[in-house]
Amino acid sequence: MKRSESPQPVTMLEALIPIAGLVFLVSLSFYLFGDGGANGPNQVALVVATMLAVFVGWRRGHSLASLREAANASVSSGIGAILILFAVGALIGTWALSGTIVAMVYYGLKLLSPDYFYVTAAGICAVISFAIGTSWTVAGTIGIGLMGIAHSMGLSPAITAGAVISGAYFGDKSSPLSDTANLAAAAAGADLYQHVRETLLTSLVAIVITLAVFYLLGRPGAFDASAEVAAMQSAFYISPVLFLPLILVVVLTLFRLPPFTTIFLGALAGGVVAVFVEPARVLAFAAAREGVPIPIAMLKGVWLALGSGYRSTTGNPVLDTLLTRGGMDSMLNTIWLIITALAFGGESAADGGDRLRGYPHATRPSSPSRDLNGRRPPNSGP
Repeated sequence: MKRSESPQPVTMLEALIPIAGLVFLVSLSFYLFGDGGANGPNQVALVVATMLAVFVGWRRGHSLASLREAANASVSSGIGAILILFAVGALIGTWALSGTIVAMVYYGLKLLSPDYFYVTAAGICAVISFAIGTSWTVAGTIGIGLMGIAHSMGLSPAITAGAVISGAYFGDKSSPLSDTANLAAAAAGADLYQHVRETLLTSLVAIVITLAVFYLLGRPGAFDASAEVAAMQSAFYISPVLFLPLILVVVLTLFRLPPFTTIFLGALAGGVVAVFVEPARVLAFAAAREGVPIPIAMLKGVWLALGSGYRSTTGNPVLDTLLTRGGMDSMLNTIWLIITALAFGGESAADGGDRLRGYPHATRPSSPSRDLNGRRPPNSGP
């Protein structure tokens, strides 16, 4: 297999080699590992596909040094998103520790109306998923609780599931705390806030229509969330004060501070609120050795929540599942995926820029444009 002496455009077949390799490997990863593929196998597939792209580029005359620089430049473009994801993980950890997340769920349940259960359920899931940046967690915790409530009220489980999923995915898609939103913005090289604003243009229309439909589907029924509310009250101190970190994030966002600064300050605010509102919880979570001063032990608890996330031990399965999360290390799989995906994209772009130049039909000059009446513009040639 002869190597070109100088960089040459790749052919269409060569362009498809790394892409086809990636599709095959990701498909094989899903077959072998299922959903667990995102925890490493998919990243390995991207690395192998990147090496295929390197080989194609090298064969077409690119030096290994230039290909390495292309990968480095591409990965460097995602550093901002990576730092934001670290901040998001830290924020979720301290908000779980302080009770901010529980407060959102608590007041959401208090707002549930028996006459408009479906629309209220969708709204609660949308707000909470927007606040914590995850749809699966909301659907797997609050959603399960709402399904149980719907069953006890004799309401349709299918419509309830639709309301939960609709609300959860709206928040996940539109939240600046969402890892998928950050990944999409990083891959496209777009500003995170601009990406969120653009997605809101379509998401808001969709959620308004969805809420209207669920409103029309609602019907009167009995509702009692006293058990869920009592469980939260027994495990956490519930107060509007717990919304201070959320308010801070909203205010800083309105002042257009950089996303990382905004989110990380929100994470620190969650730690401060936890120290003042839930000092016993912070000390228990820190599990500091005997003799450590209380302020240092509290610092350790907040530090752990920022780095490794919060581990809830209330004894309530739903609450523990909802709150055992966060920490910068919880974002490492996503960050690993971002790095490998950007490296693959950088190598693919470096192989020859416009790959279609190697495709015979792509080099043909396009026909002159015509106006609405089918006439050619002046001096357009025969």
